Amino acid sequence: MLKSFFKHYLTPFFIASALLGSSSLASAQQAEETSWWQQTKSDAVAKGNKFMDDGQLSIMLSGYAHHGRGTYTAERIAELNERAWGMGFAKTLRDTKDNEEFLYGMVISDSHFKPQWMAGYAYEWMRPLGGNVEAGLGYTALLISRTDYFSNVPFPAVLPVASIGTKSSKLMAAYVPRFSKNKGNGDVLLVFVRFDLN
Repeated sequence: MLKSFFKHYLTPFFIASALLGSSSLASAQQAEETSWWQQTKSDAVAKGNKFMDDGQLSIMLSGYAHHGRGTYTAERIAELNERAWGMGFAKTLRDTKDNEEFLYGMVISDSHFKPQWMAGYAYEWMRPLGGNVEAGLGYTALLISRTDYFSNVPFPAVLPVASIGTKSSKLMAAYVPRFSKNKGNGDVLLVFVRFDLN
């Protein structure tokens, strides 16, 4: 059932992410564009299939969202939800350099106690810290659906991510930067854990 979920929902998202940002070329370059387009699609499908076939299935559990105390007033923080309970699933791969990438889908309780849906791709450059412990730093490209932005229409974002733990279990964090000089938006650190399901 989970494999079917990933294959039908996250593989198309991965393909769309890989194609995001492509631009039309002049008609004189159409043959080259078609070739590039076909190759990109082929590579994205192959990568998606590798995630589905070889990726390690993991569960993600969320429980805390820290709102920057310099961005939000104490009164506003008292109104916001910092217990961002939620869960999701991921498929994780290691590349030839032992860095980590994963596809995921997740839902959490957002700052206004409403569901926030997320699906995306993440890549982390991993560094051993001794024993089985490692730390990672990277990015995630994702689609987010929230009630307070675009009336639940999913919108794209790219955020930094970090982790510490072992290959099979990690404490992770993603950071939403401040959107503007105005106080009261962004500057949120989402903390969650990821465990492999063996």
